[in-house]
Amino acid sequence: MTAPARTATLDTPPGPFTVVVDPDGTVLASGWTADVGELLPVVHRSLRPAEVQPAGHLPVLDAVAAFVAGDVSAVDGVPVRQRSGPFLEDAWQVLRTVPAGTPDTYAAFAARCGRPAAVRAAANACARNAAALFVPCHRVLGSDGGLGGFRWGTPVKRWLLDHEAAHAPEKDPRAPHHSHARGGPLHGGRPLVAPSAGSSLP
Repeated sequence: MTAPARTATLDTPPGPFTVVVDPDGTVLASGWTADVGELLPVVHRSLRPAEVQPAGHLPVLDAVAAFVAGDVSAVDGVPVRQRSGPFLEDAWQVLRTVPAGTPDTYAAFAARCGRPAAVRAAANACARNAAALFVPCHRVLGSDGGLGGFRWGTPVKRWLLDHEAAHAPEKDPRAPHHSHARGGPLHGGRPLVAPSAGSSLP
């Protein structure tokens, strides 16, 4: 009999963060919700667990706690398992190379994936990402320079971008500033108004 997946939740500044891990501790899904039922539908059907049991604590949440405390690289090595077609699987791997503190636009992310014309496909990879934070789709912004959408809400995305900007490794002060997000503390402007409900592009 296959061992059940496990789930646990950690309180974070932008809200409760829940993970679902397979028996070997690999992340199948994660996001800013206390309801594991919101996470399971985004797991590919071939990976979706038949049973999920609550755990008092999961080691992966130690990395999340370190991230919240300011070590924004703490989640980089957390194992994640997602499944789809070749482009999406490659794009999810590429997402993990977008540095904290220097977000891409959808167009820049498409170029990073080696398909600069595939902006819509790149945005789709963000929208279908099941492992929020560990596969940092929040680091991809609207091609107009705005926040774009986010499955877990633009206030969460705003907090993540500002947190990473504040704690990313120091850069050469002569280097150009690459953040494209308008509004909020990164640029000293007013926070952006969240898009209409139902927007799911991270």
